[in-house]
Amino acid sequence: MADRVYPSSKPNPHPPQPLNGGGPAFPPTKSQVNSATRLPYRPQPKPRRSRRGLCCSCCLWFIMLLVVLVILAAIAGGVFYAIYRPHRPAFSVSVLRIAALNVSAAGHLSSRVDLNVTARNPNKKLIYFYDPISVSVLSGGVDIGDGSIPAFVQDAGSATVLSATTSSSGQTLDSAAGNDLRKSSSLPLEVDMDTKAGVKIGGLKTKKIGIKVRCAGIRAPVPKAKASAAVSPGDGCKVKLRIKIWKWTL
Repeated sequence: MADRVYPSSKPNPHPPQPLNGGGPAFPPTKSQVNSATRLPYRPQPKPRRSRRGLCCSCCLWFIMLLVVLVILAAIAGGVFYAIYRPHRPAFSVSVLRIAALNVSAAGHLSSRVDLNVTARNPNKKLIYFYDPISVSVLSGGVDIGDGSIPAFVQDAGSATVLSATTSSSGQTLDSAAGNDLRKSSSLPLEVDMDTKAGVKIGGLKTKKIGIKVRCAGIRAPVPKAKASAAVSPGDGCKVKLRIKIWKWTL
């Protein structure tokens, strides 16, 4: 019977050496792996805000501010209207008289027109204060006289009668306009008035705004020799407010 051979339990005093002759091989550590795969650090430039984005932000804030101002102005206007109920002034030519009208053979116009204008303030809590009023009298587009009315202050709820005299001396007309004025026994007239007025509320005065008044549909007889004729044309004036916003006039 063959003998059985059992492996020895004693450790081998001469373990096999690695072929390269070095020490025992160990797996690489985590730090070694990370350092081998890590890219070199390169500082990145900070992102700059583009001019276009900055301009858009400024425009947005400007629009928001403008909207807020418009809303506040609308609220203030609504409160003012609810409290004071403002109305624009009213004008009428109460009396108009052509005192003199002469057109020479050379076409030189000499005229004088007297008129009374009634200004009314329909507001119960607002006082109007006016600059001097320029007055022009026209017939068929021809200016036959210019004058003015002095500045005045009009109390709330009152009516003021203003007197003016317009005249023209030496104005040269074309032949057609001169012949029409010579032959007419009565003239269709228009009265234009231009001024600025402000409003006084208690101790507060507003900025003056332009007022344009046109009174049409007036007809007055032409005086013969030294006689003069008067006419009461009644109401027929339209009032327009000329509000100036920056470079525009509304």
